[in-house]
Amino acid sequence: MNAPLTTPLNDTLVRVTRRITERSAPLRSAYLATVAAQAHSHTTQRAGMGCANMAHTTAALPADDRRIIHAERAPHVGIISAYNDMLSAHQPYEPYPELLRRHARALGATAQMAGGVPAMCDGITQGQAGMELSLFSRDVIAMSTAIALSHQMFDAAVCLGVCDKIVPGMLIGALGFGHLPVVFVPAGPMPSGISNEEKSRVRQLHAQGKADRDALLASEMAAYHAPGTCTFYGTANSNQMLMELMGLHLPGASFVPPGTALREALTREAARHALSLAAGGGRFTPVAEVIDERALVNGIVGLLATGGSTNHTLHLVAVARAAGIAIDWDDFSELSAVVPLLARVYPNGGADVNQFQAAGGMAVLIRSLRAAGLVHDEVTTIMGRGLAAYTRRPALRDGALVWEDGPAASADTSVLRGPDAPFDPDGGLKLLRGNLGRAVIKVSAVAPGHRVVEAPARLFETQDALLQAFGRGELDRDLVAVLRFQGPRANGMPELHQLTPALSVLQARGHRVALVTDGRMSGASGKVPAAIHVTPEACAGGPLARLRDGDVVRLDAVAGTLDVLGDAGWLAREPAGFDPRASAQGVGRDLFGVARAQADGAEQGACFFQWPQWAGR
Repeated sequence: MNAPLTTPLNDTLVRVTRRITERSAPLRSAYLATVAAQAHSHTTQRAGMGCANMAHTTAALPADDRRIIHAERAPHVGIISAYNDMLSAHQPYEPYPELLRRHARALGATAQMAGGVPAMCDGITQGQAGMELSLFSRDVIAMSTAIALSHQMFDAAVCLGVCDKIVPGMLIGALGFGHLPVVFVPAGPMPSGISNEEKSRVRQLHAQGKADRDALLASEMAAYHAPGTCTFYGTANSNQMLMELMGLHLPGASFVPPGTALREALTREAARHALSLAAGGGRFTPVAEVIDERALVNGIVGLLATGGSTNHTLHLVAVARAAGIAIDWDDFSELSAVVPLLARVYPNGGADVNQFQAAGGMAVLIRSLRAAGLVHDEVTTIMGRGLAAYTRRPALRDGALVWEDGPAASADTSVLRGPDAPFDPDGGLKLLRGNLGRAVIKVSAVAPGHRVVEAPARLFETQDALLQAFGRGELDRDLVAVLRFQGPRANGMPELHQLTPALSVLQARGHRVALVTDGRMSGASGKVPAAIHVTPEACAGGPLARLRDGDVVRLDAVAGTLDVLGDAGWLAREPAGFDPRASAQGVGRDLFGVARAQADGAEQGACFFQWPQWAGR
């Protein structure tokens, strides 16, 4: 295995990490004290549990499992699964629990399904009312994870989840049980379908009325066509990158396809690994030790280096809070200035994650970041100390799972590069500041010539209104489309990716076009500059509520500014009113009024929890 590096750490990396550590000191100390109070001094978590309690947990198990669990001498692993067979990314998980149980038995231990969590798909709810539950589903998943582990039977947890809100939600919930080891197990991407450029082309034709529904459906079905994760580099695949770089996956596990012998071997190994990390297993490693300030900074670096999902400017903040750590968008911005863009995966390029994997994948990426001093190497992972293990790749040799040294360099520099020849000298995310508030923008897919837009604003309060105006030809000019009342307190902060084809058509016609919104655009946001997550949101008294049609707005992703130009008289206007009734009823939204009322701002993670005192507010 590669030895730890002696490369000096980047000065900005060190400075930002130190600032986060100092800022978080009282919160982190309180969190770790809570974790210590939950930890048992027994060999197993269930030691000392009442007999009736124990009998309830094992009543349905085979006699051999009951005997092992009651003996309290071997670890017992809780499995938390996001399986459902509607979502391609989670359908492969169906056999995993039995595989994990069977392998645990072979090792003299036990595993049990602790509980399931909901798994909704932004791709299915895109542009639909259900999308207004999407972000809040993350917090429901966190609470569901906590409920699953609340039986206090388990010595370690295995989390089966892939997509947008599922992985962050599971991790937030697991961090509430920071005294337990946790291993995340991915399911892998589906095979490559039609090219992402072809999919985008047909979407734009449909937006212009030049392709009918049958043509669009045929194109989409050719793109999304098999079990596994969608192959573009959106939030789901960004999740997998993060779990590996932050040390919660087995090395090289993120992008191994489902239904393969290697995938099954990695799942079996996850069971063995979880058992070894449990108290009494020989390598006790609770999740509270894995997710610390350095691991979170490494995650941010990975996100920037790969042009990952903007959703993680919310999710990583929320995950950090769950671990007693405070990060903000200034941290992302400062790191972005020194982290080069090393990957071109759609929507930042033509390749998909299967091509990224073939080029060298995570092993090459992590090797490059270590060599450049851009990640903390001395971190705790489920593999032990340091990231050296993550420069290796899994393989089957004579039927046995082994890890071999990963390639020294990329096999395809059009997809993946080293820091000596990056695609861009800085990262894929930027912070925007100005008299309209604070926002983030993903610039890795935006051509340099489109990164500054100054144009009259056109105000909208629903996606449908914007698309209808596009259909009537009213937007065929330079403009900044402002879509407000899309924040967490207004309607749950839905993704607005449905707007991408229409705005892309306007840009392709030669117009200067940008989007400004307090909603989300996701990891699938593309070539049109979009200032998203604007905070404070319009519903909470943010400046967007005072904008009017015709106000000149300047979005400057180079300088990092977002402003209304002219005198400041606009700030004295009466804010536009918001009618919450449209998002308060139907498709389950009635049940989430408390979530909308309690939601934090975007930069605080947009959570609706009543956080523990140590998490701050």
